[in-house]
Amino acid sequence: MKNWKFHNAFFIRVLFVMILFFFCFFLIYKMFYFNAILVGSFALTMLAEMYFYVKSKLQFYDRTLLSILQDDFSTNFPEENKKDNFKSLYALYEALKSRHQEQTSKELIYQSLLNNIDTAAVILEKEDEDWKIFLMNDCFSRLFKVPKVSHWKYLKNYLPSLCYEIEKKEFSELKSAVSIKIEDQDLQTFILQTSRTQTYKKEYFIILLDSIQRVIEKKEKEAWINLMKIISHELMNSLTPIRALSQNLLQIVDQEKLEEDDFEDIKSSISTIINRSDHLQDFVESYRKLAMLPTPVKEMTQINALFDDCLRVMNPILKSENIKLINEINSSRSILIDKNQMEQVIINLITNSIYALKGKREKQLFLSSYTENNRFFIIISDNGKGIDPEIQDKIFLPFFTTRKDGAGIGLTLSKNIIEAHGGYLSYQTDEDKTSFVICLI
Repeated sequence: MKNWKFHNAFFIRVLFVMILFFFCFFLIYKMFYFNAILVGSFALTMLAEMYFYVKSKLQFYDRTLLSILQDDFSTNFPEENKKDNFKSLYALYEALKSRHQEQTSKELIYQSLLNNIDTAAVILEKEDEDWKIFLMNDCFSRLFKVPKVSHWKYLKNYLPSLCYEIEKKEFSELKSAVSIKIEDQDLQTFILQTSRTQTYKKEYFIILLDSIQRVIEKKEKEAWINLMKIISHELMNSLTPIRALSQNLLQIVDQEKLEEDDFEDIKSSISTIINRSDHLQDFVESYRKLAMLPTPVKEMTQINALFDDCLRVMNPILKSENIKLINEINSSRSILIDKNQMEQVIINLITNSIYALKGKREKQLFLSSYTENNRFFIIISDNGKGIDPEIQDKIFLPFFTTRKDGAGIGLTLSKNIIEAHGGYLSYQTDEDKTSFVICLI
């Protein structure tokens, strides 16, 4: 029904040409040859007109379909083609044009995002058995001083060490550190992450590179910002009431005559100022402990003796809290440590477990150790309430605490002590157990 005009016009032309040819043959049969030639000529003219009419319509279809296939949506339709015979084709063209524009906009946004991130990124596209560069962001080009080349083999000329590392793994997914020499500079270490993905018949390989120095600087900056927030919060919590109370005292003593209630207010204000000053002094003292941690004085210490001394201090508290101790440490070997500092770490971690076990019916504390690859591991675990996901990245920050009476330096101090010994302190958490792991080399 939508193309009725085209069909009718074509049918009328065919019918008219057939009538003319039949009339021509009739005239030849009646031997009116001159008239037959005139009618035949007119019939041929009509046939030629019908041919060019159909050809023009088919050419329009072909030209439009070719534009769609080539993603060329710059063609302008005449107004007459936007309705009637070509209404459906025009609707298809406009729908595909709209989708193409939307896709182009998205690609520009994605490209802009990739160009504005601080991670060097390259996306490869597989072509037969070779890889061509589908996209290289500005950070990659700027960081490695590489022009935006179009093929993997050209990139190998600029960054052979990186390309060799990826080819060695046969373009598989990996995450590792890689050393890259940029022009005449010294070798620099980067974190290399790759992934492989496939969409329809296309296969892509994504390469991401982060400078380790930049990652460290970012983490240090975040740590300093968090530390400044905590210090500012603590200072303001003490200084704000001290200032307010001082102003109140000044107003009281400026009075001509002091009442008995005024003396009570003075005593209360001075008491509060002293309490807040003491808190501020404790806070500064805690910071001093962190900032001025003495160098460990190491000596060979028996592991059993270390834990015996720690548990001698903590056992009364464990019993009073009805905590079941499962001690699997039984080693006669010795390790090179500062015994006093290491006792402080173990006592801090056990104290944290005691706090985590509050409110539990069955309270269990686990102590264990093992040796692996010239490293000695101590694990202190409990079946307490665990560490909430939202604070897991903050537990080692100075002065961060979830306890009302906590100073927030126990885990930070413990971490600093272990690192001063050349090891590290980490934690593992699952559904029924939280473990702090001390690793000593």
